Amino acid sequence: MTKILIIEDNDDIRENVTEILRLCGYQVYEADNGKTGTELAITHLPDLILCDIMMGDLDGYGVLHLLSKNDATKAIPFIFMTAKSERSDIRKGMELGADDYLTKPFDDTELLSAIETRLKKKAVQKEYYSKSIEQLSGIVAAKDGLNELKKAIEDRKVRPFKKNQTIYYEGDRNNGIWVVLDGKVKTTKMAEDGRELMTGIFEADAFIGINTLFSSETHNETAIALEDSHLSNFPKDQFEKFINLYPDVAGKLIGLLSNQIRQQEEQLLQLAYQSVRKRIAETLLRLHRQENTGNTITISRMDLAAMSGTAPETVSRTLTDFKEEGFIEKKGSVITLIEQQKLERLKN
Repeated sequence: MTKILIIEDNDDIRENVTEILRLCGYQVYEADNGKTGTELAITHLPDLILCDIMMGDLDGYGVLHLLSKNDATKAIPFIFMTAKSERSDIRKGMELGADDYLTKPFDDTELLSAIETRLKKKAVQKEYYSKSIEQLSGIVAAKDGLNELKKAIEDRKVRPFKKNQTIYYEGDRNNGIWVVLDGKVKTTKMAEDGRELMTGIFEADAFIGINTLFSSETHNETAIALEDSHLSNFPKDQFEKFINLYPDVAGKLIGLLSNQIRQQEEQLLQLAYQSVRKRIAETLLRLHRQENTGNTITISRMDLAAMSGTAPETVSRTLTDFKEEGFIEKKGSVITLIEQQKLERLKN
């Protein structure tokens, strides 16, 4: 029987939710405060936790923080129940690791839908991991290394990120690297004049955060989801273990890091010496090679400006010129490369 823990200090709400869940066949544990709820979670290891945010002794943020530090409870789906609908409160909960939130008052349908959705995601979590392992098999050549990597992935929690949600900020402490399971993520740096420079775009099976994992305690760039994405975080100590035990893992990671450094060096050279037309042409060609989706690229004007180190208005004028010259077609944020060879010649 599926076990659900509800942590809520309002007796009426707690009893009402408990009654609904038991009628639906769930085994329910109740706690009227954060401390008791944390103890019940560790003792009974429920399949899902519903937790109020505003409580007296230990609030919902504190409960989530404590459970995320416990190996036995850190992967349990966690849904906040809150009457606070301000965006900052919701964002804080999601960034702490909550899987979803329900804004009070909510009806039976909203409650059951949120629970069923999270339980389904938990059920297919291993499928996400398996798929990722299949695609990442080229990263680890040794059989034992692959098995160890698979075990480590299965121990980690899949984190969903909505479009435009920040994964980490420049200056945040780097405690590990992130693996993109699906979706798309960009990394950016802020220039002294306030302009945003995009340093990379990463899709499924890519690692982000490698460049500062062993050289610095803080991230030197900000990572943001370009679309709805799922990521998994690997702690620094686990990667140190892989590198120490399996030299092939170290070799592959060094190769990935070297490639990222080479691409960023090329980008800096372009910004320093190439004309605007050449920079934008090279950025389009680089995205084409990276996305591997035929001749079509999907990128906003702002992101293309950040990636090529130009102003959005300059990007618009240049793309218009490229379109008039027959190099590209453009509809909204979708760009189709018509004359790739001409763009190559322009770049060179």
